Amino acid sequence: MNSETGFDPAAYERFPTKGPRPKGEVEELERIWCAPRRWQYFTAVNNNYVGIYYIAAAFLFFLLAGVLALVMRVQLAAPLQAILPPDTYNQFFTMHGTVMMFLFAVPMVEAIGILLLPQMLAARDLPFPRLSAYAFWAYFVGGLLFFSSLFIGLAPDGGWFMYPPLTSTAYSPGINTDFWLLGIGFIEISAIAGAIEIIVGVMRTRAPGMTLDRMPIFAWAMLVFAVMIIVAFPSVIVATLLLELERAFGWPFFDPLRGGDPLLWQHLFWFFGHPDVYIIFLPAAGLTSMMVAAIARHELVGHRLVVMAMVGTGFLSFGVWAHHMFTVGMPRVSTGMFSAASMAVSIPAGVQLFAWIATLASGRIRWSTPALFTLGAMVIFTMGGLTGVMVAFVPFDWQAHDSYFIVAHLHYVLMGGMVFPMFAAFYFWAPMVSRRQLSERAGKWVFGLMFTGLHIAFFPMHLSGLLGMPRRVYTYLPSEPLGMLNLISTIGAFMFAAGVAVFLVDLVRSFRWAPSEGNAGNVFDAGTLEWLPSALYSTRSIPVVRSRYPLWDDPAMSRDVEEGRYFLPNSATGLRETIVTSPVQAEPQYVEIMPGPSPWPLWSAVSTAFFFLALTVQAYAFSAVAGVAMILATMRWLWETDRPIRQETADVGGGISLPTYAVGRDSHGWWALNILFVVMGMMLFVLLFAIAYLRGVQPEGWVDPPGWGTLLPVLLLNGLAIGLSEASRFVLRGRERAGRAVWLLIAVAPLALATALYAEVGNWSSAGFDPTESGQSAMSFALMAQQGTATAFALLMGLYAIARGGRNLIVGPRSATVDMIVRFIRFTALQGMIMAGVARLVSVA
Repeated sequence: MNSETGFDPAAYERFPTKGPRPKGEVEELERIWCAPRRWQYFTAVNNNYVGIYYIAAAFLFFLLAGVLALVMRVQLAAPLQAILPPDTYNQFFTMHGTVMMFLFAVPMVEAIGILLLPQMLAARDLPFPRLSAYAFWAYFVGGLLFFSSLFIGLAPDGGWFMYPPLTSTAYSPGINTDFWLLGIGFIEISAIAGAIEIIVGVMRTRAPGMTLDRMPIFAWAMLVFAVMIIVAFPSVIVATLLLELERAFGWPFFDPLRGGDPLLWQHLFWFFGHPDVYIIFLPAAGLTSMMVAAIARHELVGHRLVVMAMVGTGFLSFGVWAHHMFTVGMPRVSTGMFSAASMAVSIPAGVQLFAWIATLASGRIRWSTPALFTLGAMVIFTMGGLTGVMVAFVPFDWQAHDSYFIVAHLHYVLMGGMVFPMFAAFYFWAPMVSRRQLSERAGKWVFGLMFTGLHIAFFPMHLSGLLGMPRRVYTYLPSEPLGMLNLISTIGAFMFAAGVAVFLVDLVRSFRWAPSEGNAGNVFDAGTLEWLPSALYSTRSIPVVRSRYPLWDDPAMSRDVEEGRYFLPNSATGLRETIVTSPVQAEPQYVEIMPGPSPWPLWSAVSTAFFFLALTVQAYAFSAVAGVAMILATMRWLWETDRPIRQETADVGGGISLPTYAVGRDSHGWWALNILFVVMGMMLFVLLFAIAYLRGVQPEGWVDPPGWGTLLPVLLLNGLAIGLSEASRFVLRGRERAGRAVWLLIAVAPLALATALYAEVGNWSSAGFDPTESGQSAMSFALMAQQGTATAFALLMGLYAIARGGRNLIVGPRSATVDMIVRFIRFTALQGMIMAGVARLVSVA
């Protein structure tokens, strides 16, 4: 018996079970996990639908960004072309880079994860299916609105990195930049929602027996990917909000004349931007590791080394952000340190590359379209990695920086590290979701055109860059030796596009999506669980996993799973369910009852998108209406999922019963909230770094903060909020239903937080701080704005608790609702204490 989970691993020996299964089990599962009809497709939350929606939307943005690239290549095919005027060209290259990085690359790998992970883990779905639906609709609606700015001349034009002071109101007075700042910040929130889903899904919904050591390599890649998003993306969210505050209200975060610094933007942006390259690469590498094993029909060589390499890549990638800033005049010690880190981060990538080569050499390659794209990706990525090592040398980077050499390097890395593995995955996993396999004959044409076109398009750019062609210029003179190289690059770009066009034709001809009607099957004879017979409810029963490649090691598993001889062969509660397992050993802990289709995630996402859009165009009244609609839709969504569970246990097969409810550390919601705390903590850390940075580079003009005596009321009020919220949890322990005392305590606690924030704002205002006067004041008030946002959410939680308590829907003796709200209030209060103390400490003149 495991003392941590209370589950006896010897129970695994009862599976597969013997004897006939009761009739009607499959029909019951099909009824519960029924396919949507007509308008119900907009309310679907099943990963089989949301994953496909997500992939289709990301691929649409890939095509749109590709069209922009082709138009730019036509403009540059010859000197002094007039296809695009300079302003429009600026919008095109900004939108191309932004769409490729923010609307295609990261969403695409996240989408593939949402589609594949439940099948790979043999879960019925990810643990928060409505959160997945919200993340998709927020991304899709927000992305379309953002891209539409191009058609009305309001697209951003400051580059996908948006460096100040070019993007300040002095040089970019229109709202073009605001579309980028608010649009991208909103889309990143969607990415974080998806990352939370993936982390909890990988850690808590694996099949019984699927220990961390037996977990598929793609699940490891997605876990590292999601953790990196949680750590990196708060930085760009904070940066975009700071720049928008500067543009909208004149808070001088990046204005050196008033105590700001434009290089602060580069530090915040590239702390996100360089790890973002590996955020894109790691899931693609995980896909490659899975496909290499199937192509060679041999276990991945060095499985544990590859896992360590992925974790190492995630760690090292956060130490190389200033690799992009060698030309800004950093101290020599700093450039040397970042140069060494930039070369060191290539070692884990090399480990994975050699593992793939060793796997292919150990088996017997079966030449197919996925094999061609996989090997092509290895060649292309290696070439991009070699030029990456070159630009890690500071003297060479000084020569090549902001030239077309960097353009070539970036595209080789992203094409080899993500695009080619993506196409390989399309051909490899299409039989899992389609009744027909994509054409092998057409696939070879697709590969040939894309592989050849890529080298013709981007290899000459290395030479163009070394000959002095700068990035982001819309034309060049005939006297420069660049015309022939640019013409060749343009021809290659169109050849690459021809390959994508052939793929689209093949997709239309061959792909027949049928999530509830069977698929083409395990065409490539892979050994992992996503190739089990499946339907909308994923697998017929959830198997016990005893190895990394269970389908190879147990050929009878597919039959036993289909006959319902493993865990949860039926619906134990009459609702959608999956098994939640322990984080390390994957031992069953409880049955999660999952929410079904709902329109509220869609309405919440649409309202959120229009809230940010209205802010961009300064339609503040409409923005307020959209904000209220967003809150109401989200509350309604949560109201449906936060339901008391009447059936305390569920029979999951093999004579095993599991609880249907968990709170505290055992709950998957506890994990999700902790991840949210990491996001909020990273935002606080970034703000504290920013104020410390400005204190170091702009010490002139800094004044003393409010006295330390003013800190005591703030600490006491935040402490009162913690005490009140904890008291509500204590009172609930002895009751089956929450009385007024419980939810009134929860409702009053956020008021204490709001009072503490009000007192703190008054302290800084009374000390003469005005956020429009100096970088010090602006950063101090930005910290309070962070606390104000968290306090606003705590107040909404208090209102939610009152509404639930008034309907007697908060049950005891322990309630997940109360537990989550109390923990959020406690975190907000602690954040307020830290913010107030550190802000004073850093601001001492």
